[in-house]
Amino acid sequence: MNNSKPYLHEFKAMASMCQVLIAACSHEEAMAAAKRAEEEVRRIEQKYSRYRSDSVLSQINSKAGREAVFCDAETCDLLDKAELLYRHSDGLFDITSGVLRKAWHFDAPALPDSALLNELLARVGWRKVERDTDTVFLREAGMEIDFGGFGKEYATDRAAQILQAHGIRHAYVNLGGDLRIVGPKPDGEPWAIGIRHPRRDDKPIATIPVTHGALATSGDYERYFELDGQRYCHILNPKTGYPVRHWQSISVLATDTLSAGSLSTIAMLMEERALPFLRDSRLSFLAVDQHGECFYD
Repeated sequence: MNNSKPYLHEFKAMASMCQVLIAACSHEEAMAAAKRAEEEVRRIEQKYSRYRSDSVLSQINSKAGREAVFCDAETCDLLDKAELLYRHSDGLFDITSGVLRKAWHFDAPALPDSALLNELLARVGWRKVERDTDTVFLREAGMEIDFGGFGKEYATDRAAQILQAHGIRHAYVNLGGDLRIVGPKPDGEPWAIGIRHPRRDDKPIATIPVTHGALATSGDYERYFELDGQRYCHILNPKTGYPVRHWQSISVLATDTLSAGSLSTIAMLMEERALPFLRDSRLSFLAVDQHGECFYD
């Protein structure tokens, strides 16, 4: 028997508040599917978190400059995606750039030490990653790879696939603002999805109707500090080591969350070249520049 009231399951993972909302099925069916989706998110977090010494990425990073590490099929597939994104972004989406965070501390308004930043920049570069069929080797000691640029988006897609495998047809997954829609509302109407205002918490900057696909936003408001009238955010250009400045936020609507999230991040990194890039993608987007002006397609 279907329950007319949607089932909302909330949990915290990947340093984010997460939601799974399911409609048009029994409470028991919804709860079982949502719990399984949460388990999948936690599996991915444990497997790829840079904060866990036993994670796949920690094992790869700990052997940088020394030896290659075997990778299973899932990890190889994610590395393939990272390589495609690197090429698609002219080297701006680079999963070896996570080491730059060691120079930036967003809990205090201070620019990084230039010597440290230059030392870290020397360790950045996807071209320094050597791959065989099922191994990966970081050529230089001190190099790291980090799936922070698409790990949460990948987990969002996987959680949605779990729901679909349980026969769920009316739901959405929201992992800290990365959304994957699993069909419309039970009456066929779209979900009204709000896009966060990059400078105001009291209301969204836009609300869009979505029946399927994914929505992701990259912005300069998650982690940042302000110094001498300039905002410095956590999205760092791997070529300069400095934060992006041109956009407050960019949201992209795509078929899957990994695509939406990676494209919104690449567009933030492209700065003044973002609009031609987004229009070439032929996906719907909303971009807010540093003056608060909106551009959309």
